Amino acid sequence: MMFLNLDKDQQLYVLLEKGIQRGILYHIFFWIVFYFFLIIVDNTAIPLSTKMIHKALRVSFYVVIVYSNINYLFNKYLKSNQLVLYVIFLILLVALVTPIEVVLHYLLFSLDGTNFSDAFNLENNSKYFLGGFFIAFSSSIYKIINDWMEHQRERSELQRQNLRSELKFLKTQINPHFFFNTLNSLYALTLKKSDKAPEIVLMLSDMMRYMLYESNERTIDLSKEIKYIENYLALEKVRHGENFKIQFTKSGDSAGHQIAPLLFIPFIENCFKHGIDHELKSGYVNIHLDIKDHILDLKVKNSMPNNLSNIVTEKKAGGIGLVNVRRRLNILYPSQYTLTNRSEEKEYQVHMTLKNTKSSAK
Repeated sequence: MMFLNLDKDQQLYVLLEKGIQRGILYHIFFWIVFYFFLIIVDNTAIPLSTKMIHKALRVSFYVVIVYSNINYLFNKYLKSNQLVLYVIFLILLVALVTPIEVVLHYLLFSLDGTNFSDAFNLENNSKYFLGGFFIAFSSSIYKIINDWMEHQRERSELQRQNLRSELKFLKTQINPHFFFNTLNSLYALTLKKSDKAPEIVLMLSDMMRYMLYESNERTIDLSKEIKYIENYLALEKVRHGENFKIQFTKSGDSAGHQIAPLLFIPFIENCFKHGIDHELKSGYVNIHLDIKDHILDLKVKNSMPNNLSNIVTEKKAGGIGLVNVRRRLNILYPSQYTLTNRSEEKEYQVHMTLKNTKSSAK
């Protein structure tokens, strides 16, 4: 009923749109082009008007053969891997249509002045049969290629949907992880009745805003990720005091660089969770980000506690952040990153490089 309420131009637009979606217009265009092609290549000395009617009739029989094949025989037999039956029925289809086509042509045109009895001549019928069978075979090739391409499109779309779902799931694991860590830091400040608590609340507010809103984007400006890291480290500096050295240095220009949100922070967060949080008197975290033309180079180092038994490795529940980073890198940056880690007696190091992070737009 809604369709009836549209004006004529809108109705025509809707019909055209549906036709394009179903491929109808493409098929019509193909048969029109094919029809004129047959007229052009026909060099017989017959009037153009007769030639046009002749080719229109022939194309009509080709249409019957093609769509009987791709809409019925192909789906019923070839898709069911019944190749022999498919070939038999395809030959029978063309053999059934051929004599009807030949008889109609002789009745309407009496081709080249020949007698009607020539319509039953084996040579004439074989010529029309071979033409019809070639068209039928070509339509089978078209159907096979078209189905394969459709399958590839569906497969690609399914992969994209799976990637989006997986990334969304990974982010739901990352965000609460940071949320609880930062709240614990703020709780420590309130216990000390620190005058810096209001400033830290603002930093925490910025971090939460970043995680809740901007991290939903596929990529964000590198400068925003850097600001998030700086807020996080500022909070950790207040929590750990002056006995722990926390340093973040940068080189290069971040302008124009885009990365996936919350990509760097798990490395940094693990420096505290599995590193200096276990130290009693002193420790350090050194982070350096080298920003080059199309490459980001991140190096993270942290001191290790003397009692290695307290460390939770990334294969256990506490190391879920690093596991997720690897998963996200494999999904978002396949063959565009390197990630290595090294554990020494008193130091743990992570080194990551990320390629093609700078946008080509100016």
